[in-house]
Amino acid sequence: MNILIVYSHPSKKSYTFQVLGRLKSLIAKQGWDLEISDLYEMNFQSDMSENEYEREGFVKTALPVSDDVLAEHKKIEKADCILFLYPVWWSDCPAKLKGWFDRVYSVGYAYGQTEASQEMKTIPFGLVICTAGYPVEFLKEIGIAQSMQNIMLDDRLGKRFENKEMLILGGTLELDKVISLHMKQIEEVIEKIKNQCC
Repeated sequence: MNILIVYSHPSKKSYTFQVLGRLKSLIAKQGWDLEISDLYEMNFQSDMSENEYEREGFVKTALPVSDDVLAEHKKIEKADCILFLYPVWWSDCPAKLKGWFDRVYSVGYAYGQTEASQEMKTIPFGLVICTAGYPVEFLKEIGIAQSMQNIMLDDRLGKRFENKEMLILGGTLELDKVISLHMKQIEEVIEKIKNQCC
């Protein structure tokens, strides 16, 4: 089993980084192969260049794809499961992760295929895990949880994944009240991967 985690958080002191550590430990116990795209650690370029826009905006698939984007394509092609792990900032993912989708989901690969292009494979399972200060119930009440789910699952993951789910680890502003529940939910992630990928 090959797992890819696309991780987006700038601080190793964050709760999101603790979640990453727990996931790494649980995945290691399964003996699965794990690769991590730590977007801040990699200093991943989130802004699309003018040349990239010309390629994307005008569907000029003959123009080259950047090496850093091709490296992400290789990771995707190896993966049986991709986990996206990030904090909720202003009702969405950090700009680094949004930029990952902007650039890595390149024309001719993730959409707009031509005879000459390599099409992104369909991934068996995609799981979006995000940490949020507000409780999940509140995020549902104000419609933010549904909005995040629509954007991440229906648009960004879309038909590129056979199965997909979102797990919001909410209520981190009062972490002591939710951490035991969160750790249980993170352990359940392993079973979800087994059920969807095996």
